[in-house]
Amino acid sequence: MFDFTPDSKIPVGPGKILIAEPFLADPYFKRSVVLLCEHSDEGSFGFVLNNYIEMDLDQLMDQLPNIDTRISIGGPVKNSNLFYIHSLGNKIENSVPIAEGIYMGGDFDALQHLLKLGKLDRNQIRFFVGYSGWSANQLNEELEQNSWIVGEAAADLLMNTQVDDLWSTILNTMGKDYRRLTNLPSDPKLN
Repeated sequence: MFDFTPDSKIPVGPGKILIAEPFLADPYFKRSVVLLCEHSDEGSFGFVLNNYIEMDLDQLMDQLPNIDTRISIGGPVKNSNLFYIHSLGNKIENSVPIAEGIYMGGDFDALQHLLKLGKLDRNQIRFFVGYSGWSANQLNEELEQNSWIVGEAAADLLMNTQVDDLWSTILNTMGKDYRRLTNLPSDPKLN
């Protein structure tokens, strides 16, 4: 019998990714990939990497120039706020390391300055409207229900907004048991 949820041996934590199980129907998380930024007894949060809006950066914030990038809907929490992750490390003071080569936030004025000088390309920074959050133990419960697969991915893949199907791309890199999930319909009634 085919196991729809292969066992992931990767522990959940900051810098890991959450890959939605194939039949998760929630509109924010259907076939999503979430970069987990924090996971503790108090709760968890991260950003959906593969849900985009059709807006340019300068339309979201007047202070920012437009760059050739796609803006993601990070999740349903604080969806009137703009968040960002980057691969710039110390070039943006007060940024917080999340994973190898990926940082969150930091000095917004420094970011603005680098953007205005044209010193950043689209694979060095990602912007999100809102974020995904879980209350204490909520994510652990969802993991026990097999709603998510915990995985890892290289920073260059996570920072690339031009990958058309990140969900399938990542599952395809995780081996044959996960690769099979990409062939399942999103609605099990269609199978």
